[in-house]
Amino acid sequence: IINYPQPKDRFENLVSTIIGQQLSNKAADTIYSRVVEITKIDPVSLLAADPSQLRAAGTSWAKIRSLKDLSQKVLDKSLQLIKLDQMSDEEVTSYLTQVKGIGVWTAHMKLMFTLHRPDVMPLDDRGIQNAMIKLYKLKDNKKLKTNMLKTSDSWRPYRTLACWYLWK
Repeated sequence: IINYPQPKDRFENLVSTIIGQQLSNKAADTIYSRVVEITKIDPVSLLAADPSQLRAAGTSWAKIRSLKDLSQKVLDKSLQLIKLDQMSDEEVTSYLTQVKGIGVWTAHMKLMFTLHRPDVMPLDDRGIQNAMIKLYKLKDNKKLKTNMLKTSDSWRPYRTLACWYLWK
């Protein structure tokens, strides 16, 4: 059911995800390639990287803080990415969101596309919200997420797959 390849390196994958948050794929790829020219994508190198150089490459100050926090947590072993496979979806979300700048949406994307979890419902994804508003005539109000959950309940245990169709 899940056909996205596993990333070669989870740290590098998470760095790429942080850099790409709220950017077009083209912009994210451009900034990521500039960062790669400045430093290696590993915790030691990123932690030592000059923040002004990362900023000059197009990385926002908030994302630089996030990359530094991620690097520090991996180095001090308070975040061990290898452990994610053994965790429940909720545990993964809680574990990843301890990093500054990683929120629930990013954790859900990691669950879906890196860990290949079959039953993730990313309620904060605007593309999914828009698709459900359009297809299911949901109202875009305070009850949207509750109504999304109710609507998606019948898709269990394959809500990830359903979301792929919604994104299309």
